Amino acid sequence: MTTPPALLIAGHGTRDEAGAAAFRDFVQELARRNPELPVAGGFIELSPPPLGDAVTDLVERGVKRFAAVPLMLVSAGHAKGDIPAALTREKERHPGISYTYGRPLGPHPSLLEVLERRLDEALGGASRTPDDRADVTVLLVGRGSTDPDANAEVHKAARLLWEGRGYAGVETAFVSLAAPDVPSGLDRCVRLGAKRIVVLPYFLFTGILPDRVQQQTDGWAAAHPEIEVRSADVIGPEEELLDLVMERYREAVKGDLRMNCDSCVYRIALPGFEDKVGLPQQPHFHPDDDGDHGHGHGHGHGHHHGSHAHSH
Repeated sequence: MTTPPALLIAGHGTRDEAGAAAFRDFVQELARRNPELPVAGGFIELSPPPLGDAVTDLVERGVKRFAAVPLMLVSAGHAKGDIPAALTREKERHPGISYTYGRPLGPHPSLLEVLERRLDEALGGASRTPDDRADVTVLLVGRGSTDPDANAEVHKAARLLWEGRGYAGVETAFVSLAAPDVPSGLDRCVRLGAKRIVVLPYFLFTGILPDRVQQQTDGWAAAHPEIEVRSADVIGPEEELLDLVMERYREAVKGDLRMNCDSCVYRIALPGFEDKVGLPQQPHFHPDDDGDHGHGHGHGHGHHHGSHAHSH
């Protein structure tokens, strides 16, 4: 039997010791759950162990092939440039190794469920009624990037979190490098009529930046006593996150890196759209297409996803 490729987890790195420890504990838990699989993890910057040490660790265990999964919610400079560059360097250092590279984690429905749970906890328990949610505005706060596409991914997560869950709205802010910042995001919520706001950090683990989100939220709330403001917790090493990393690993091993199907209503039961899963798809009929002869079957029938097999 051929040995499965090893799993290499690539993290951002943080100056916060608790955040770095949370990453290392998470990697250990993945290893414990998958005893048949060599598992190692390292950071791009700021905290030990560096990614190169994690690769060396795998090589010393006899690993020749591995799949690298970025433990990141959003594909920004780290996932697009730094990790591939680091892996290329390791390939030169260790001739004979080969690797495939997985995609970032978010916005995946299972993580949206964890975010929803964090909101319920911040609001005082999971037994909130729809009426309760209807007067809650959520401010989802991302890391922030100089990469517009990365910032747009946080907006996508916010929209998916809002769909079908009954909150008054889900707004977006960033803690660094991008506007609006947390106070500006909170101001915007108020201008939109918010009376109760939950600030939800879009982060995997505790760290300097989530702490900064909390501090900025507390400062703004102290200056606006008329608005109820609560802070939710980070995602954390939840069951869903452990499962999702293994899903990204399996994708990378199979080379099955499709367009984003995680949040496609034809594949995944999203709140309020459950009836669309597996729905047969017809193409649009364009009046200029051969064979249509201008009968104008129009836009009511089709979806851009092609066949019901949804194979992209």
